[in-house]
Amino acid sequence: MTRDLRAAETFYGALFGWEFRPTRLGEEFSVALRDGAPVAGIGALAPRLAVAVAWTPYFAVADADLTASRIRERSATVAVGPLRFGTGRAALASDREGAVFGIWEGEVIPRWSVGRGGAPAWLELRTRNAFDAAIFYAEVLDWAGEAPDCCQVAYEDDHVVLSHGGVTVARLSGGAVEAAPDPQIRPRWHVHFRVENVEKTVETALRLGGGTASDVVAAGNGREVILRDPDGGLFTVADAV
Repeated sequence: MTRDLRAAETFYGALFGWEFRPTRLGEEFSVALRDGAPVAGIGALAPRLAVAVAWTPYFAVADADLTASRIRERSATVAVGPLRFGTGRAALASDREGAVFGIWEGEVIPRWSVGRGGAPAWLELRTRNAFDAAIFYAEVLDWAGEAPDCCQVAYEDDHVVLSHGGVTVARLSGGAVEAAPDPQIRPRWHVHFRVENVEKTVETALRLGGGTASDVVAAGNGREVILRDPDGGLFTVADAV
């Protein structure tokens, strides 16, 4: 979600090598493509919806109204929607700790899959209590349910790990502080993208008017750094390993 669609396309196109095409959602939306495959969506709706510029994960659901009801029943917040957008219906919500996420009822673009190709490498929820969060999202989004296309939830190295088709798509980590002034440690969803060279990506981001929001740190078998686009949206880049 951004303020200026063309400026965002210029920045992320140069940074990640993405190309863009319009969508049936209207002129304020575009889909980012890498090697012809969709990897992300950008919408210039931040001013209209009075929300912050941010990367937000949207989870596909069968019934947006039912999912919104589940969110409210569990003392979380539905801030916008469900509203009709093009081929489907969407809502913007936050969980009980304030981490923002979206839900989408409708057509899902084929081959759009976290953890594969140029799509986001994984999603990370930093929250106060990972197990409480896992229960919340499992109840709201039917994680670990009996549906044939459902996600699996497991516990690994003090994290709750969500996988789909054998691929890790999200990690839930505890320890975030609700009132922290630093957005890196407040409860929030972080989107991670793989890059060939972290340092060169940082240099490119700075040259394009972006900035860094953390130092380069070791993570798993590689390194990662939190970047800020020129409009203030935070995202993480990590070594392709």
